[in-house]
Amino acid sequence: MNIAVDSVAIVRRARAVLSTEATAIAALESRVGEAMVRAVELILHASGRVVVTGIGKSGHVGRKLAATLASTGTPAFFVHPAEASHGDLGMVTADDVVIALSNSGEVAELSALFTPLKRVGAKMIAITGNDRSTLATVADVALDAFVAEEACPLGLAPTASTAAAMALGDALAMALLEARGFTAEDFARSHPGGSLGRKLLTFVRDVMRTGERLPIVADTATVSQALFEITGKGMGMTAVRAADGRLAGLFTDGDLRRCLPKLGNIETARVVDFMTRSPLVIGADALAVDAVSLMETQRKNLLLVINDRHELIGALNMHDLLLAKVV
Repeated sequence: MNIAVDSVAIVRRARAVLSTEATAIAALESRVGEAMVRAVELILHASGRVVVTGIGKSGHVGRKLAATLASTGTPAFFVHPAEASHGDLGMVTADDVVIALSNSGEVAELSALFTPLKRVGAKMIAITGNDRSTLATVADVALDAFVAEEACPLGLAPTASTAAAMALGDALAMALLEARGFTAEDFARSHPGGSLGRKLLTFVRDVMRTGERLPIVADTATVSQALFEITGKGMGMTAVRAADGRLAGLFTDGDLRRCLPKLGNIETARVVDFMTRSPLVIGADALAVDAVSLMETQRKNLLLVINDRHELIGALNMHDLLLAKVV
């Protein structure tokens, strides 16, 4: 079937939808107040979990809200209203808080749960576009998600209303996150497979080179011996260790090139006379992402890792961090 495409009309409609939804979300801001505070307190003081429910488009928003809550410090899961009426209501206890989403607040499948939930003793938070609905009335707290119009040109498809409900759910989740003192490290622990998880759960000790892979010579070594160690370990450098085990310095390919014009006999010249005496160092318990930041700030491509006695315990370069997918 051939359909004529009116590019002007398409752009106009798309922009109109975005404008309508943006207006609907912006209008929520002035209506957020005491009800949001009570909703946050209700969840914070609950000893159980958050159970999110809704049907149709509200159900899809509810699934997203449950996932957002769970990943930001508030244990939550989604229950479909129809399944709840056929046994899944057993998942809900008196210690839980139920968040019910419905734009009209009069959906039959959701209304059927009100009495059983009250009998169980669970508290209820409503996210609804109708503050006079049955849902808003029976809920312990009602969050106002009213929108003046849908973005659908027919005025039928849930568009602005679902955008508003999702935004209000996000507002609740983020208010809870802040109230709990939830940190980026906490977020990473619930996202171990993501890039943020790798960045915040990977430490220098996890990626540094140690043992036989670590290039190191004594402070009595010659430049020739240092060059042999650099070539053999493939890091473009060697650490220099003092007799007491402490880090004495660093000798790199660059140091070698710079010292060549004034170098006498490579077999007798001492590496300590040409090394960098204050190399860039980091601790093993530092985050790998902090190692990246330090390298970038100091414009270096490698770091030596020391312990609290200033003894060399490892080394890493930017390539190691790339392989660990920290960069």
